[in-house]
Amino acid sequence: MTSASVADRLRDGIGSLWRPTGPLPRPTRRGLVFDVVLVLAFGFVMLNWAVTTGSVLVARAPDGVAPLVRATGTSSAVAAASLTVAAWAPLVLRRRYPLATLWVVTGVAVLTPHDARRLVFYACVVAAYSAAAYSPYRVPTLVSLPVLVLAVAGGAEGVRVSPTTPVPDQYVPLLVLVPLVMATVGLRGWMLRAEESRARMSALEHDRAEELRRAAEHERARIARELHDVVTHNVSMMVIQTGAARAVMDKAPEQAREALLAAEAGGRAAMTELRHVMGLLTVDTGDGAAAEAAGGLAPQPGLDQLETLVARVRQTGLPVALTVTGAPRDVPAGVGLAAYRVVQEALTNTVKHASGAEAAVTVEHGAGFLRVEVTDTGGPPSASAATGNGRGLIGLRERLALYGGTLRAGRRLTGGYRVTALIPLETA
Repeated sequence: MTSASVADRLRDGIGSLWRPTGPLPRPTRRGLVFDVVLVLAFGFVMLNWAVTTGSVLVARAPDGVAPLVRATGTSSAVAAASLTVAAWAPLVLRRRYPLATLWVVTGVAVLTPHDARRLVFYACVVAAYSAAAYSPYRVPTLVSLPVLVLAVAGGAEGVRVSPTTPVPDQYVPLLVLVPLVMATVGLRGWMLRAEESRARMSALEHDRAEELRRAAEHERARIARELHDVVTHNVSMMVIQTGAARAVMDKAPEQAREALLAAEAGGRAAMTELRHVMGLLTVDTGDGAAAEAAGGLAPQPGLDQLETLVARVRQTGLPVALTVTGAPRDVPAGVGLAAYRVVQEALTNTVKHASGAEAAVTVEHGAGFLRVEVTDTGGPPSASAATGNGRGLIGLRERLALYGGTLRAGRRLTGGYRVTALIPLETA
């Protein structure tokens, strides 16, 4: 290891001691007002005590130098007042700059004679508590607190014991400051842990709210897809059938009657599916009537109703061939509904965009997959083709993605259009 790397590590280690371990304090306006009132009240009391008692002060000199001349009378009162102001005034900023306040008060305590330590003792208590509770610089704070204790307790000219108490005077600050510092450090640790717990709870609540929002968006998208599939297919069939009935009403009344009956059947089927979709929205609301109505709804369509779907499309004049290959098997209701919607959307697009075409529907039950393919031979678009918005295929892809399925749609080389859905199935 080179000397440069050792120096870098030493520099990083020293720098980490001064690195804050928590957020910088941000005192509120109410806290600042409280600190100002605290300083004015206690400072005034201590200042009044210093002036009225006329304490005798001894000016301190640097180490190794004899004490200066004692001051009495007016000079003693002025010195006491100066020390009181110097010790209490910094406490106004004890929340914003707790460590700097502690250092200033410690310096004043060092300059204060032992006989007059009462002038700064309570200021030291407040400064010690503030540094331990608010300072983010933990290591410098823990080092500075013992210095403050020694500054307040040291400097006695002998040990004096009161007749009524066995505790020497120089140990009284220790008995007050040491438990206070220890209790404050413990309180600070508890406050930090409580703040971390609140932050975690807030993050969890935010994540839960975000999940609920995403779930609501997914549910709205699912309902929108259901409504699109139901309304687009059935209304398109009804428009085409009623248009055909109007065209042949005078020449072939019987054909017009069949077309109108087919439109009526499509409308009834649409109403049944719409009632089911709306029932899903109200079945959990606690409304007894809604729950009773939802209980009587027909199940969602699936693979077993493809024959009925193809038959309704044939009534519009579109020839549709349905082929089922492989051994039919039970599939989850959601998968069956997705396959049904693929066929429904593809045939609706054929009716709207390929007039006069022929269509073929192939359902393949494979080993571990379900494949649905709808093809047509192509043709000119009908008058209702302009009403499409392209959301149908996008909704189908999203629906299939819920089950790990894929959708491919595009033109065929031989003409026409092909829609292919592949849905994986769990094998027994």
